[in-house]
Amino acid sequence: MKELFEMVTVGFEAAAVIVLLSGVLLATGRYIRGRLQGTARNDAYRMLRQGIGRALLLALELLVAADIIDTVAVEPSLENLGRLGLLVVIRTFLSFSLEVEIDGRWPWQGKSDRSEQS
Repeated sequence: MKELFEMVTVGFEAAAVIVLLSGVLLATGRYIRGRLQGTARNDAYRMLRQGIGRALLLALELLVAADIIDTVAVEPSLENLGRLGLLVVIRTFLSFSLEVEIDGRWPWQGKSDRSEQS
């Protein structure tokens, strides 16, 4: 059973890498296509950053899932649980930061709050 969970963990980690690479390639392709179609540089760059940010967010979520499976199912120990907690805190902070960067506003601000500031 342990081997199965290890394979599942590796599968989640591989999926995170694939998501990240695919997201970067797709976002870059959209940037190039937008620039060729006359999209303003700032708008195209913003879309590129948002696309890469979304790929990073999804990859981070997959890595957190892999860490949880690895800690809970493969090697449940107090040390690994502490390591998992630290990784989840770090990755949650990164996800929060990326979310703010992508949306350009704090999560508790509604969409109408941003339009009022503009």
